[in-house]
Amino acid sequence: MLMLTCPYCGPRAETEFTCGGEADIVRPTDCDTLTDAQWADYAFMRKNVRGRAREQWQHAHGCRRWFLAERDTISHEFHAFHTFEHAAGDRK
Repeated sequence: MLMLTCPYCGPRAETEFTCGGEADIVRPTDCDTLTDAQWADYAFMRKNVRGRAREQWQHAHGCRRWFLAERDTISHEFHAFHTFEHAAGDRK
């Protein structure tokens, strides 16, 4: 069983969490002007990184808060967990 560390609640079993997919996807601000192809690209196309990737996770059966995790997609090993506030501060 995998263990994840919720930045708010601490270490918990994988069964308490839901993966929200790739992180850092910027939603278009001009949605009304997008073509169908551009909208499909935003909605469906992902990098599918082999190796270390940033993902969004929700502690669905706990505090229900969202956070960021850095995970190796090959070994499934988690390297880091961050709140969105902490991650935003890292990018400034």
